[in-house]
Amino acid sequence: MIRLIVGLGNPGAKYKKTRHNVGFLLLDELAKNSGKEFVPQVKFHGHIAEINQGMDKLYLLKPSTFMNRSGQAVSSLMKYYKISAEEVLVVHDELDFEVGTLKVKKSGGHGGHNGLRDIIASLGTKEFSRIRIGIDRPAAGKNVADYVLSDFSKSDLQSITALFDYFEQDFPIWFNDGYDAFVQQIHSH
Repeated sequence: MIRLIVGLGNPGAKYKKTRHNVGFLLLDELAKNSGKEFVPQVKFHGHIAEINQGMDKLYLLKPSTFMNRSGQAVSSLMKYYKISAEEVLVVHDELDFEVGTLKVKKSGGHGGHNGLRDIIASLGTKEFSRIRIGIDRPAAGKNVADYVLSDFSKSDLQSITALFDYFEQDFPIWFNDGYDAFVQQIHSH
């Protein structure tokens, strides 16, 4: 059962609609549609919202550390609420998928993603689930760091927000019917 969803991104208005902040964008949508707001929590190094998923409480975390220090926020909240790695879902950008692609993965390495790398190092395990949202790769010769920190185009942002609707619609399946049923449904879009 998932008890914590972590959206990866960088804090501040400068990064709000950048490709690297797709995790924050999804969590903002979940909180808004649940009528909840994020509250800064210094002891968790992030912004927290609590939503209900059926009878279960679900914590949403947007680390206020920068991407490469995300593990500090994740580990502090997990320790406080006694959440295991298997109860964590991390939402992050994925260069290897086209814009408008969403894939679910249980466990795995960091694939060069600095946020995942830091979470794995902080937790001492890679046994947490991930929602990987495609942002595509930059054109040949373009700098990857500049690309992920640039804003989405209007059409790309529309494709991304359509994924958020699918996720929100299908996520209860994970709670009711299990991970495999959720994966089958979410990958069918």
